[in-house]
Formats: sequence, structure tokens, C-alpha cells
Amino acid sequence: MQIKIPAFSLVLLVGPSGSGKSTFAARHFLPTEVISSDHCRALVSDDENNLEATADAFDLLHHLAALRLKRRKLVVIDATNVQPESRRSLIKLARTYHCFAVAILFDLPEEVCRERNRNREDRDLPDHVIRKQRSQLGRSMKRLRKEGIRSISRLRTEEEVDAVTIVREKLWTDRREEQGPFDIIGDLHGCCTELESLLEKLGYEPTEVDHEGAYRGYPGSYRHPEGRRVIFVGDLVDRGPRNLDTLFLARNMVATGDAICVPGNHDVKFMRWLQGRKVTVTHGLEQTVAEVEALEESERTLARKEAIAFIDRLVSHYELDDGNLVVAHAGMKEEMQGRASGAVREFALYGETTGESDELGLPVRLDWAARYRGTAQVVYGHTPVPKAEWLNRTINIDTGAVFGGRLTALRYPELELVSVAAEKTYCEPARPFLPVEGEEERSLSRQQQEDRLLDADDLLGKLFVETAHAGRVTVRAENGAAALEVMSRFAVDPRWLIYLPPTMAPVGTGDHPDYLERPEQAFSYYRGRKVSRVICQEKHMGSRAIVLIGRSPESVRERFGVTTGESGVVTTRTGRHFFPDGGVTEEVLALMRASLDAHDFWNEFETDWILLDCELMPWSEKARLLLQNQYAAVGSAAEHGLDRAIELAESALASGLDTGDLTRDLRERRREAGLYRDAYRHYCWPVTSVHDLRVAPFHIMATEGRVHTDRDHTWHLETIDRLFENLAIAQRTERLIVEPEDPASCAEGVAWWEKMTASGGEGMVVKPIDFIPGEEGARLRTQPAVKVRGREYLRIIYGPEYTRPHNLERLRDRNLGRKRSLALREFALGIESLSRFVNKEPLRRVHEAVFALLALESEPVDPRL
Repeated sequence: MQIKIPAFSLVLLVGPSGSGKSTFAARHFLPTEVISSDHCRALVSDDENNLEATADAFDLLHHLAALRLKRRKLVVIDATNVQPESRRSLIKLARTYHCFAVAILFDLPEEVCRERNRNREDRDLPDHVIRKQRSQLGRSMKRLRKEGIRSISRLRTEEEVDAVTIVREKLWTDRREEQGPFDIIGDLHGCCTELESLLEKLGYEPTEVDHEGAYRGYPGSYRHPEGRRVIFVGDLVDRGPRNLDTLFLARNMVATGDAICVPGNHDVKFMRWLQGRKVTVTHGLEQTVAEVEALEESERTLARKEAIAFIDRLVSHYELDDGNLVVAHAGMKEEMQGRASGAVREFALYGETTGESDELGLPVRLDWAARYRGTAQVVYGHTPVPKAEWLNRTINIDTGAVFGGRLTALRYPELELVSVAAEKTYCEPARPFLPVEGEEERSLSRQQQEDRLLDADDLLGKLFVETAHAGRVTVRAENGAAALEVMSRFAVDPRWLIYLPPTMAPVGTGDHPDYLERPEQAFSYYRGRKVSRVICQEKHMGSRAIVLIGRSPESVRERFGVTTGESGVVTTRTGRHFFPDGGVTEEVLALMRASLDAHDFWNEFETDWILLDCELMPWSEKARLLLQNQYAAVGSAAEHGLDRAIELAESALASGLDTGDLTRDLRERRREAGLYRDAYRHYCWPVTSVHDLRVAPFHIMATEGRVHTDRDHTWHLETIDRLFENLAIAQRTERLIVEPEDPASCAEGVAWWEKMTASGGEGMVVKPIDFIPGEEGARLRTQPAVKVRGREYLRIIYGPEYTRPHNLERLRDRNLGRKRSLALREFALGIESLSRFVNKEPLRRVHEAVFALLALESEPVDPRL
């Protein structure tokens, strides 16, 4: 005997004690799928026969069932379930999570149940209890369907129970294995001429179809030579001029496998009229009815039969492409996707309404898309809009063809919109939705309007961010709170925050007696990771700056939704304005933009914006003041104090006291203090105008439609050199290619670093030549960069006396593990945020990665590393 159950459902095993439910469940279902009332009693009281614990046991049973159903997992309830009140709460649970409830009845003879109970050593159940439970089972059989049980299977003998095979069937909504490509077409409403034009524009070709049910109106179909398929979002009929043609063209394409279709509310209402049910013939149904009634009687009978059969088989919505795509007529909330219930079908047909009507008699709708937080892209129609726009991974492609708008298709997975204009206005909308001629369209898209403010609820608590290069990155709640404080109080307009740069790990320490960091350790690190070529880049002593340059304030408004007239932004690595004076920012941007204009950058890269990762010199104002007021003061005081101490020690030595060692030590300290002063002074100079600044771009992070991490570092630097070759404030980044396996090449790299640091340079950054090291698609495990700082620069970091042997020995034990882990995670998050922005995901999704990176900065890591 074969019992078919939906793959996602709530299965009730119904029968008296001793009927074999637990044995049956263990044979046919996974242990994790079965929730037993006896086991729940044992969990709460250590005794599965403790009837006093029944209430708590069933509370636990319902809680576990709810958690599994929430995750769309099959649930099997192993309990007697013979009383209506015990089933009622479970059926309600199934409705809450939009799944079918099915029942398997164990209607075995009373003697069998008694005998089995007598043989159980762990339970002594009186015979009258078995008799009562069987009586309750008998009464239940008549009411199960009315209670909401979808399907019922009845087993009467032990032989039937032993012969059962359970077959799990996919829900009709589940077509996740179908990945496309698709062309999803919005509401048609009888606009068959426009449909034919759109299909041809999309590359479909008309074909003849030999099938039963063809009628004189539309016997043909369309097929794409490359195997693409159409998905119709419903509302095929009503209001337009060729309703039956549209309906049967869709029907033919579905029959030949060239299309998929979901029902619209107008289609369902038309079917109900065809079935002779009572409906009000309004809102365009009258045009479709007129077409049916104009047919000859034989054709009308055939058309009626075929139309009913076609519409009645349509499923509320579909999940496609591994769950990444959902198509429904009026949309689909995340918690309903891939599920089945009356509420799901109702939402798919009508969307979410308040139950009230507006002044035009139209239903007042709730904007479910504005609150959508799902990962699947939802494509829908139902309510006409002047322009198809993405909002939180949802898009309404009903652009009102029947009302004189356009018929629109979304090509998937390309996510390109293709449309044709309506030949005429076939029906006047109750509420005008097209812009009045001459009236400016609103400047911001729906998504940009939605993105004006950060929603703290999207960022509070423990956060998990999925990245392409580091897997799932976890952000602790306490770190998130600190990041939220920064973003909400100090950061730039959130619409600019599409990227933050990662931290960088220093090279490991070697055993050279006079150095803490040297290039040999960097080459050894990458040699051990099979990196064949690295690029050594000059490390500029400045402040990390992210420079976003728009082609114009108008293009910035269109792409970023910033309406304040700014043409770009310069931010610190924590997302704050680099220059408190906005005028300075615009001057810097204007100089860099002029250089880009001169090289026809915008046309070459087909973009209206560019994001650059840079160093800005000298140190930012805050750092400059810190150097002058703190480091300089300390250095100056140290030098003057040491001069006096040396004078006293030499005087004592002249008087015959043994102060030779002390004098030598003081002189060494005096020399170190001077080196300390010289080290920081090298990186400071007065700034009286923008022209005193120096900007050193080293990465072209992104432009419209592309994150440039697929280009190697040579491309980045050579392109930057070309674009900014004549920019006075631009600082070129010197570099050298080194092969870690070649001793001569490594020696050249060491000599280059020694020469640079000896002349006052900070040091260098060593990177694999590829922007993202390792195999494509593999998890990032190799550092994308390590810094090798010069001996004198480190004096600023670790203090004047750090080069003394005992200090160097102590510093060699610095633990780099946490810093390196942080660098990998932040690198992945930075690329993730940019990828999401370039792919035009909602800003909250971009901010999820930006926020996580900022939160990681709160982790306890030695800031000197």
C-alpha cells in the first residue's frame, strides 16, 4: 500500500495505544522528524508514563513542531490524536505555518492493541482505555476533513501496516530545480498584440501547435530558439481587446513546455463565471464574457472547457532557481514562500489589504514589499506602476499595458527589463498612475526613498553575514552596538556608505637582531602558500581615505539618492567625513574629476561614478595635531631632560664617581629621542590649501556594474597612473614585482625596501599579484596583503627605545593570529558590501556588510599591529 504525503506537511499518526504508531514512525521517518508525546513527557519529567506531566509535555511538543514548521521541515506527531481538541491545536499550527495537515489512521482491531499493551513492561494500560480510544477514533473519522485534514489514509490490519510505503511528493509550488533562463511577463489583460510584439522582441518565434482544444481564435504558440521560457504573472484576461487570444496563447505555451503561468485574480474570477458561479461582471470581465458569448456554440463549449481546465490547474506561486526566484501574481511574503494554504493562495492573488476601501472603492493595500527582508527575488504584478523598480529584492512588472502604459518583461537571471509600448489606451484606470505629460518624474526611486534612513532592527543583536570569500562572518551583539553608535552619530550620509577598507596584518617577526619586521618574512609567508608572484608597493604614511567621485551631482542623485548637491565624498576608514569642511572635499573631488574627464574615463568604463581606495597625506588633521601636541611634546621634553641628565652624569664622572655606564646609557637614550623626533617629523608638513595635500590611489574598487577585484594589482596601479598622471596632488605608488621562489628576486625586494626606509619611507605592503589570492570560489585563507614597516617608522609605534635588544625580544612574541583573522574577515566583508551595491541590492543589505566590518573594529586587537 502506497501512502503519498507532501514533502512539507504535518503528519498526524492517529490511533489508540498499542496500534503500532511509534514502530511505524521509526520505520518510515527520520528520528528528527518524529515528535513523540511519550518522549516529551520523559524530557520534562524523566518518566514517559507520568500523566501529571502531560500538559507540559504537549507544550514542548507544540513548541518543537512550530520550530520545525518554521524552517519548512516535515513534522510527524506520534500521539494518540484521537480527540478533536488534541488535533485542533495541531491543525491550527499547520495553518499558521502554511502547510498541509495529513492523517494516517491506525484502525486496528481492539484485541491487537490490548495484546501489545499487555506485552509492554513499561506500561500498564487498562483495557477500557483502549476501548475508549478506539471509540474516539471511530467518531473522528467522520469529522477529520471538516477539521482541516488534507488527506486521510486508513490502516485496518497489521498486514496493511507492514505493507505501507511512504512516498513524499513535492509541493506544486516547488520548482526549485528549474533555473531558467526565464522571461517573466507582467499583467496582460487581453493585450495580445503587445504580447506578440514583446515575445518577438525577446527572440521568441511563432510555432504551430497540434493539440486538442484549439479554437479559431489562437491555435499557435511561441518558442525561443535558445530554450528560454516565459513566466506569466497572471491576469491574462479582462479589460483588453483580445482576452481569449491571450488566454489560449498562454495555455498553448504552457502545454508545449515553453511557459509557466501563475493565476491572477481576474483569471480566477473569469473561471468562476465559466463554472456558472455567482460573480459580478465588472472591472473588465464584461469584455471577456462578451468574447465568449460571441463564439459559435460548439466553439464556446470547447473554449469554456479548455479555459476552466487551464486556469484551475494553475498554482498560486512558484519557487524557482534553488529558491532564489519567486513568482506570484500579487507578491509573496518570505514566510509564505514555497508553502501551501488558503492564506498563501489568497495573498498570491490579492496581496495584503486592510479590508477597507478608499474613496474610489479600491482596496487599501499594505506595502508588503517595503517590509520584505527575504533572500529570494520576488517578481509580481497586480497593481500597475509607471516604471518597474526593484525594492528590497522585489519588483512589480505590471506597467499597465491595458491602461496605455507598457508591457514589461524581466529577463532572468540577467535581471534586464524589456518592454513594448501599448498600442493605445484600452481602459481608463480608476486611479491614474502614469505621469502627466510635462510633469517631472520623481527624482528618487522607491528603493532610494526606502533607503533614506537606517533601520536599527536590521542591525541589532548578534549578526551573521554571508560572504563569498570568508563564508559566514559572525558579529557579536556588543560589537554591533558600538558600530551602530558610530554609524548613527558620526558617519556620513548612509547612502554614501557602500564600502569600508579592511585592516591589514603585519608581517611575522624574524630573528634579525636589529629588526622587528623585514621583507624576508613576507616572501617566506607567500612562498609557503605557493604564491608565485607578489607585488611590493610603497606604503605611504598618510591616512586611509575612500574617495567616491560622481560624474555630476545629477548622476549622484540618480545612482546614490543623495539630493544635497554633493558630487561625491571622501571618508575615513570608519565612515566619517575626512574633511570637516565640505568645501575642501568638493575641491579635492573637482581636481580628481577633471583628470578623469581629460582621459574620457566615464565613457571608457561606462560608468558615472568611481570608488577609489587611497592614502591621503599628510596625516589627517587629528593625527597631525596628535603628533605636534603629544609626540613632539614628549620627544622635546625627553631630549631636554636627557641633555641635563647627561650634563650631571659627566660632571659626576669628572669628580671621580663611576658614572660611565650611566653616561653611555643616557647618551643612547638621547640619540633614540632624536631618532623618534625625526621619524614623526618626516610625515608632517603644513597644509594651507588643497594643493598642499597628496592623494595616492592604489585600488579602483568599483564602477557601475563591476567590482574590479578580478583585475590584478598591476592593472590597478597602471590604470591609476594613466588616469592621474597630470594631477598635481596625485602621489604615485612605487612598486616592484618579486618572485618568492627566486632568491635573487627576493634579494632585490629586500634591497628596495632597505633603500626606501633608509631615506625616511614608512615601508611597503606585499600582496599576491592577484587581488584575491587562491582558487576562484574557494574560501580565502591567504592574507591579501601584509605590511612590512621600516625600522625608524616603528619607533613612532613602539616608542623611542623599542630597538634595544631586550625590547625587540619581547616584541617578537606579539600574537598575530587574531589580527590576521580579522584582516581576512574584513577583506571579505568589504568586497561583499561592494558586490551587493553593484548588483543593486537594497542598501540595508549593503549596510549589513559595512556595519559588520565596522563592528569587527571593536574586537580586542593590539592597535600597534
